[in-house]
Amino acid sequence: MKRILLLGGVTEAMAIARTLGPQHIYSLAGVGRIPTDLQCRVRVGGYGGAEGLAQFIRDEGIDLLLDATHPYAAQISQNAATAARSNGIPCWALRRPAWQAQAGDDWREVGDWAELIEALKPFRRPLFTLGREPLQHLDEIPVQQFWTLRALDRYPGNERCEVIGARGPFLIDDERELFERRNIDVLISKNSGSTATEPKLEVARERGVPVIVLKRPVLPGVDREFLTPEETLGALSVFAH
Repeated sequence: MKRILLLGGVTEAMAIARTLGPQHIYSLAGVGRIPTDLQCRVRVGGYGGAEGLAQFIRDEGIDLLLDATHPYAAQISQNAATAARSNGIPCWALRRPAWQAQAGDDWREVGDWAELIEALKPFRRPLFTLGREPLQHLDEIPVQQFWTLRALDRYPGNERCEVIGARGPFLIDDERELFERRNIDVLISKNSGSTATEPKLEVARERGVPVIVLKRPVLPGVDREFLTPEETLGALSVFAH
């Protein structure tokens, strides 16, 4: 019987994991909640790079590696493609489409943290929705700025930064209240493509707030690429039989 290793990281991965039987493995890095109600085996933690993942694939007799990690988890995706190739098994990927700017949007794309900080200079009340990365830079906040950071969990801030621990999906009315209460004048976001976090972009559009978008990394080529869980599940049903 063919065995599938599913690397999770986006919400859509859970929809796939719920269809997998006990011979398959759902792998998570360990950030966020760990599901306990799946039929498949759940593995939590890293592998030690591409070589460690390749060895795990050999040890477990994996026939297909399915990468459903976050669009910005470029290193993990590269390790997955390398490990699958070294074992001669197919590597598939579920990759959500990126958000596209709409009429009324003021999007400013940056490639890295240095470009982001430069783009932030004219603003005073930024809202960061990049996860934990800004936490490494709390001692670099300019005196004229107050940062609001939103991450999956709450972390200590400082006198010029408050960290909000919150998990999507986010309602548009709550996002409106957040922007209003904190007088947000710029939004910083990854282009994750998730409907669960898209309302913040709608509010930025309504309020005429610019959005600094961290450019998506280039991901490795794979044997098959899918845009939705439905497409992926259709292909998996054929593969499994």
